[in-house]
Amino acid sequence: MTHAALISVASLSAALAAAGFAFGLAYFAALRRSIAVLATSADWHRPIALTLGRLAAAALFLLLAAKLGALPLLAAFVGFLAARAVALRAARRAG
Repeated sequence: MTHAALISVASLSAALAAAGFAFGLAYFAALRRSIAVLATSADWHRPIALTLGRLAAAALFLLLAAKLGALPLLAAFVGFLAARAVALRAARRAG
């Protein structure tokens, strides 16, 4: 592997870590919204649709990251887990 390819993979991984973090923040905000809708509404169609959309988006995001390689996939997942930690901390402070 050349140095140029290694730098390219490193920069791609860093970009995917940031994208994973941003996607994770959006994912957990949508999760919070789904829970709020489920708790306040007697209709179950909308929360189910939000959940399926959220899961499909996560699968698509991770699939695209996997097509770029193992290291970018791992970086995207680490960014997603970092967003989870931020969302959990925010939920604990709010509750």
